Amino acid sequence: MSGFDAPAVFTVAAHDPPPAISPDSPSETEKLLLEFLLQYRLGGEFIYRDKLRANMLLKQRILEVDLRHLSLYNDELAHAIQDNPSVALPAFESAATKAARSILFPLGGAGHSDDERRKNREKNDADAAEAIPEIQVTIRSGLNLLQFRDLTANTMNKLVRIPGIVISASVLSSRATKLHLQCRSCGNPKIIEVSGGMGGIGSGSDRGLPRTCDSSSEKKKDCPLDPYLIIHSKCAFADQQTLKLQEAPDMVPVGELPRHMLLSVDRYLTGKVVPGSRVIATGIYSTFQSAKKKNAGAAALRQPYLRVVHLELSSGPTGNSGSNPFGVQFTPEEEDEFEAMARSEGFYERFAKSVGPSIYGSLDIKKAITCLLFGGSKKILPDGMRLRGDINVLLLGDPGTAKSQLLKFVEKVAPIAVYTSGKGSSAAGLTASVQRDTISREFYLEGGAMVLADTGVVCIDEFDKMRDEDRVAIHEAMEQQTISIAKAGITTVLNSRTSVLAAANPVFGRYDEGRSPGENIDFQTTILSRFDMIFIVKDEHNEQRDKMIARHVMNTHMNRPEENADKAADELSLDTMKRYIAYCKGKCAPRLSAEAQEMLSSHFVSLRKQVQQVERDNDERSSIPITVRQLEAIIRISESLAKLTLSTVVQNHHVEEAIRLFKFSTMDAVSAGSADGLSRGELNEEMAKIEKELRRRLPVGWSTSYQSLVREFVTQQGYSSHALERTLFVMEKSEIIRFSGQKKVVHRVGV
Repeated sequence: MSGFDAPAVFTVAAHDPPPAISPDSPSETEKLLLEFLLQYRLGGEFIYRDKLRANMLLKQRILEVDLRHLSLYNDELAHAIQDNPSVALPAFESAATKAARSILFPLGGAGHSDDERRKNREKNDADAAEAIPEIQVTIRSGLNLLQFRDLTANTMNKLVRIPGIVISASVLSSRATKLHLQCRSCGNPKIIEVSGGMGGIGSGSDRGLPRTCDSSSEKKKDCPLDPYLIIHSKCAFADQQTLKLQEAPDMVPVGELPRHMLLSVDRYLTGKVVPGSRVIATGIYSTFQSAKKKNAGAAALRQPYLRVVHLELSSGPTGNSGSNPFGVQFTPEEEDEFEAMARSEGFYERFAKSVGPSIYGSLDIKKAITCLLFGGSKKILPDGMRLRGDINVLLLGDPGTAKSQLLKFVEKVAPIAVYTSGKGSSAAGLTASVQRDTISREFYLEGGAMVLADTGVVCIDEFDKMRDEDRVAIHEAMEQQTISIAKAGITTVLNSRTSVLAAANPVFGRYDEGRSPGENIDFQTTILSRFDMIFIVKDEHNEQRDKMIARHVMNTHMNRPEENADKAADELSLDTMKRYIAYCKGKCAPRLSAEAQEMLSSHFVSLRKQVQQVERDNDERSSIPITVRQLEAIIRISESLAKLTLSTVVQNHHVEEAIRLFKFSTMDAVSAGSADGLSRGELNEEMAKIEKELRRRLPVGWSTSYQSLVREFVTQQGYSSHALERTLFVMEKSEIIRFSGQKKVVHRVGV
């Protein structure tokens, strides 16, 4: 058992009797535990005996015990381990060590005479002790999960099980388990077992060593006080690592900061997790005296930490790229159900409608978000270059178009997601910050939002309110999927394989039709080209649509089921969607078929031509670039559509839908602002002519009817009615003219 406690003086409650363990003494407990390991069986299998032998042959000195099995075998033993683990677990470890020795070295004491037998037994025991010094027991328990806020004084020194996200992991340090000492004057050696292996933080000093030499030779009288030196080359060491666990973001009550907990792991549990992993830690809730605050505060105030006895990886970026990246297990029934869902008719539409069901309309945006949730296929080329498979989407539009609601929904439905707002995030908070360890004074990295959401989704709201220098920090994370850091002597590259879903408002708060997209969108082309789909969400005034939205909102607020109740029955539940996304991501990585390939390349060329045409008409460079990245974007979208139906090859209809989505989003944004078949350049030219003519025709203080203006400009001179409307609208805004009598009469009021 490892911990932070120094091998100093320990206090034991002298008045309370020790807790009753079924038989009385620790040796009895050990005997019972040994029996359990050797005799417990399920069916005809001695599971722990076999597991122990298998691990020994693999040279792994570790055994995982399920607490439920122990409670079936002997309930009191299981209670002893839960209520008094710091006493019961060392006994369990020595029982496991004895069991392993008896399994691997069974013949102790064969021979003719008693003397021979004794010698053989001693030799056998020495061999066994050398081969198997100690075994680590990890306890897998089915205890209820406790939240950080439930860890109170009553749970102190008991076994607890808490979930959380690892935010930082220290480097491995070696802690002495057996000290080899030598007296400096008489050279007398002495070996000390460090109590229960409780070295750790704060135990580097010479405190806890014997003050006087206890050699029996006659030189003893010359030995000074504190004579012993530690001979490091002969000591035995074990690995130890410190982790920092933070409670999961969805567990934090509103308005509170997430809590942290220090974890101490040792031997075979070290090096198992990286920052960003979601884990469930089982351990002993105990305390240590912090080196920093030795003299501060009350004498008995100590800091809590968890001595870990078992780690379960619930999900997160595991080191191996196994079949299942999220650590979620699926039952065969679930798999059958998912396969049937993928084959069902119109499943894509059904899934898209289940995204944000309380939000009316915007079906294409929901389809884009569906693609984002599934993502394309990641590729690693022979030269080691990576092509990302994650899809990034930007929603740009008027206030009140439910952009943030969609983001919040995605945060709930994605297996791993982090939600952050633009103004409240800094570059370090998104990427990684450098912290200093309070005890060892070393620098270490603490992952930010993009690192914690590895293999998931980052939702960034108020994207336009971010400072430019903070926005630059995520350029690399969006395209190269890594975050490079060179701070405080740490130079490293972190993984951030995330999709980004961003929501932003245009420059003027609302989208101004009269201006080009470049003037409405205040982002640099560098960031815009990294988004696979850009949606311009306009709040259009359309009576029919307004009625539908109003009815939908009223029904939502009054908890009244929709008129078409069958539609609600068709929706997928949040949990089903979450598990299905995890299943598809782990199962399927589609590739393009030859026809789809041909179709895509010819389409890309025509897209470039189209953009070139728009640029020529408007006489300005398009602010939303169409580059090779956009070709890759369409490939990714078509792959994600194939992944949604668990198909391994991208077919033509997938590519058609991907092209349709891309045209609806990004291409629309490129050509926004033109109307009535006129390009924006021609429209601006017409408006300038009409304004000049109007100023000449209407002196200040004069008025005319709206109808006569329409007759003169549209019917006689052949200008488009849209241009006239637009000119009058702009002139009214700049207070040159004023309407009266329900827009029938036009007055010239200003210059």
